[in-house]
Amino acid sequence: MSFIQGTDRKQKTMFPDCIEDYIGEDNPVRVIDEYVKLVNMSAFTKSKEHRRGAPGYHPSVLLKLYLYGYVNGIRSSRKLETESHRNIEVVWLLQKLKPDFKTIADFRKENKTQLKQVFKDFTKLCKDLKLLGEEFIAIDGTKIQANNSKKNNFSKKKIQRHKQYIEDKVNSYLDLLESSDKDDSPKLKYTPEEIQQKIEKLKERKIKFEELEKKLQDSECNEVSTVDEDARLMDNKNNGVTVAYNIQTAVDSKHGIIVAYDVTNNPADQGNLNSLAEKAKDIFGKRKLEVAADKGYYQADDLMKCERNETTVYLPKQSYSNATGDKDFYGDKFTYVPEKDLYICPLGHELRRINHKSKEPKRIKYRNYDACKNCESKSKCTTAAKGRIINRSPNQDFLDTIDARTEANMDKYLQRQMIVEHPYGTIKRTMNAGYFLTRGMDSVTTETALVLLAYNFKRVINIIGVKELLRILVALRPTLSLYFYMFKSYCTKRQEIYG
Repeated sequence: MSFIQGTDRKQKTMFPDCIEDYIGEDNPVRVIDEYVKLVNMSAFTKSKEHRRGAPGYHPSVLLKLYLYGYVNGIRSSRKLETESHRNIEVVWLLQKLKPDFKTIADFRKENKTQLKQVFKDFTKLCKDLKLLGEEFIAIDGTKIQANNSKKNNFSKKKIQRHKQYIEDKVNSYLDLLESSDKDDSPKLKYTPEEIQQKIEKLKERKIKFEELEKKLQDSECNEVSTVDEDARLMDNKNNGVTVAYNIQTAVDSKHGIIVAYDVTNNPADQGNLNSLAEKAKDIFGKRKLEVAADKGYYQADDLMKCERNETTVYLPKQSYSNATGDKDFYGDKFTYVPEKDLYICPLGHELRRINHKSKEPKRIKYRNYDACKNCESKSKCTTAAKGRIINRSPNQDFLDTIDARTEANMDKYLQRQMIVEHPYGTIKRTMNAGYFLTRGMDSVTTETALVLLAYNFKRVINIIGVKELLRILVALRPTLSLYFYMFKSYCTKRQEIYG
């Protein structure tokens, strides 16, 4: 039986194969090559080749490499260097150039602001291509693991625990030394000299923990990370507690393109709604916007900012449980009567306000201890000895309008999950970006910009198609060249006039 035979590896050809033949017309790598030609590279730092005497690479070469790598889930500088030697697509894209890993890593480190700007510019290109609806966005956050293990993250309690362990261990070694001086003592596992060395090492460790403790006191933080100082311990729903960053994104509803992002080391989502909405508005160039978010963003001050900035928000209210855990006596089961300024409990008893109206407390309290005293369901309602207290926010009237609006537009709110959850799944699984390689808030923000740029890039290719997108980018090239020529002429003329 005959089979299709490959080419003999030792067979010499008169003419070498053309690399262009290995890259099909519908290969996405052609889009990367064409898009980078449109990027203004004048602001990028010139790369340095670490071989003595060799000239640096043009920034566009390294931008192409990073964009290709992040699109295909290859983010390590060493792995990108390897790809430049063996991957035919990268060989074609870089025209056989092979930058070393240090050059690749330095490009990302030295062009943080520029790489963030590339994300914004591509988002604006999506707007010009009419890929953004510019009316309705969904906002959500996710935790992405930092380059810092839980072992290298310390809280006050953890430091105290380590110090106590060291003290106990030192005392046990001292007891061993004392017993070794006795004639009738049993044979020890370690010599006195070895025990003394262990004690000295433990004391050195204790000094390090004392330094960390002082650092915590001076910074007034609850925790400190020794590898990535900006990373914090966070609750990841899927993997338990981990040292991570909280990534916030705003996703346009039309095609699921990410239009804005933010990176924080605060585990909570509260307080990020208005800032992300304003960033999205800057991209859209619009003043009014509709936003859907989950209950993690439910914060009165932030929602009031959104309302003042003409941002219409849809999000469900938070439900607070009671101490007993009986759902029939949760806080939302108590009905507020605005005319009388009181609450009616599930059994019909009135809870009256106890704060003086002239004051402006953070929480307004309502109670009726007399009714609670003789109530048969008191054990289901509260564990407090005197009775149940209901707390009401001073901004509750405003929050009620948000709740009513969400209930009336539940169809819009239910779109939130479909819009904003998909990018996170793609980024973490398909693009292998469920953890950070860089350290520090600024570097992590830059890496986030690259990840989200790569996601949007893949998304646009899937929407438009490679051939059509190539045609559009080629058509844009003369326009941008003319723009940059006019801008350069303007700068030259201005310099001649003003010096």
